Amino acid sequence: MATAMLALGSCSKDNNAEVSENIGTMDNKEALEVLKTRRSIRHYKDSLPDREILDRVLEAGTYAPTGMGKQSPVIVAVTDKATRDKLSEMNAAVMGMDKDPFYGAPVVFVVLADRSVPTYLYDGSLVMGNLLNAAHAVGLGSCWIHRAKEVFDTPEGKALLRQWGVEGDYEGIGNCIIGYTDGDSPVAAPRKSDYVIHVD
Repeated sequence: MATAMLALGSCSKDNNAEVSENIGTMDNKEALEVLKTRRSIRHYKDSLPDREILDRVLEAGTYAPTGMGKQSPVIVAVTDKATRDKLSEMNAAVMGMDKDPFYGAPVVFVVLADRSVPTYLYDGSLVMGNLLNAAHAVGLGSCWIHRAKEVFDTPEGKALLRQWGVEGDYEGIGNCIIGYTDGDSPVAAPRKSDYVIHVD
């Protein structure tokens, strides 16, 4: 299956000033500045971003590089609250907790990848990176939430995949939670001094 998007649920149709302002502002950021200023967000507003802005993030995810261009991942875009809450419950169960591991974010992009492709894990990780950075570029907060592998290796998780029409041996790579940031974004920690090693 080529890299694809499955949309579950619906989004607000209100093209409010917040959405328009964020799109206009973030589009003017240079790509390198977006990469440097993205942060993992763990506090979200309840409001659901407009479908148009989410589609832009999803499109960016589908343009992530993949091994030999095989496009092994698939993205399941969840905006349906009942499904989102079920995924949160299943994720929390992996940790033995009853707290929301999605930090109240109203949107979850589940990235899965076809295990039959040798580079599937790298492919899915690159899709996750594109989604995270694209969300920041359009003014949304995001965070990578783990345990997608454990969730979709369970019988219940596999049943969801069948329900969504995802057929084959797919592994959960990550959950990209998305929404409007509630409060200030965290400040980046200083980069370690030996992050880059030059061989001249």
